[in-house]
Order: sequence, then structure tokens, then C-alpha cells
Amino acid sequence: MSRRVVIAEDEAIVRMDLRESLEEDGYEVVGETGRGDEIVDLVAATGPELAIVDIKMPGRDGLDAARDIRERFGVPVLVLTAFSQRSLVEEAREAGVLAYLVKPFQRHDLITAIELALSRHEEEQVIEGELAEVPLTPEGMEDKIETRRLIEKAKESLMEGYDLTEVEAFQFIRQCAMNSRSRMRDVAQGVLAGTAVPGGKVGGSEGTGGGGSGSGEEGGKDAP
Repeated sequence: MSRRVVIAEDEAIVRMDLRESLEEDGYEVVGETGRGDEIVDLVAATGPELAIVDIKMPGRDGLDAARDIRERFGVPVLVLTAFSQRSLVEEAREAGVLAYLVKPFQRHDLITAIELALSRHEEEQVIEGELAEVPLTPEGMEDKIETRRLIEKAKESLMEGYDLTEVEAFQFIRQCAMNSRSRMRDVAQGVLAGTAVPGGKVGGSEGTGGGGSGSGEEGGKDAP
């Protein structure tokens, strides 16, 4: 089944290129707009699995709209920008944006950024599922924060030490946790301690995961 996507981009030519690239790669564009003040209503009306939002649009700032989309609908957002300043990246992260793409871009860059945003969204859901039974106490909230921190650090370690992409690194942690019937937090601690590595054993089970091309900032592969 094709993934449903909405596009918010004020440049008509860029919007047309986005639609063509998405449809050629099997995505279904269920709505598009050139205004920032229309994208939230468009998401509400179409129920997409991903929203692609330009940061600078008439009517409403793209990051403000992205924050609303994430909070109200939980839909992953990929933002488009003509700039890549660190301050903008930090602002995007705070808005809940899962990936960004600097214009101009190639089709390969677009698809890579989309896959990264969708993968991070799935990762969020998996981690939330694992933490669902953690009590909503101050201690429980600290446990959730620490779990996410450890998983992020473990992903970074795998990406740097074993030339894995971010997606492959998380898949390794998740698969090892399933194989050893342990928490992803425990596997992450093993990765950081050097006891859970690709090709090694994790809790009596073979660690899985192969090498891949490293993740960098080009083509939206680096997170906001």
C-alpha cells in the first residue's frame, strides 16, 4: 500500500517537482497547498502518513504549522528549507520535526529524507510501546528520558563504529532486544559497553545488522 503524503510549498514549480518525484516512487499525494495557514486543515481533512512542509510560506510559518501537526495529529513532518543554520535545525527539532531537506535537492535526497522521517516516526512508536507501562511519576519520567538518551547514544556509536545508517543502527538495537527478549535500553547499554555489536552475541543471541553507507548531512540524512 502506498504512503499518503501532503505537500505545503509556496513555489509552484517545486511543488510540482515534489509531486512527480513522490508519485514516481510510489507515494500517494493526497493534498497540496502553497500556504502555511492551510496545511493543518489539509492534514486534518486528508489523514496523511507524512507532511512535507516548507519553512517559509505565506500565511503561517512552516515550523509553527509543523509543531501544530505533530501535537494534534502525531503525523511525521519533513521540512524544506533554503538554509541549514544550526539555530534553524535546533528550532526544527523543538517543533518535533523528524527530518529536514535543504533546497535545491535531488530526487534521491528527497526519498532518503522521507524514509528517514518515517523511520524515526516508527522508532518513536516502538520506544513508546516499550515504555508504555512505565509509571507517570518523576522517577518514571526520568527513566523514559534516560532510555531515549541511551538509545540515541548507542545509535551514534553504531553509526560511527560500524558504518551503519541511522535506520540500520536502530534496527540492530531493536532486533537484538527481540532476539534476547530484553529491553532496547539494555541493548543500548550493551552497545555502549562494547558487549552488543554487529556480528557478536547479545544475551546469548547473535547480534544482527550489516554495514551500510554512513549517514551524513547531505540530502537530509542528518536529523534536525
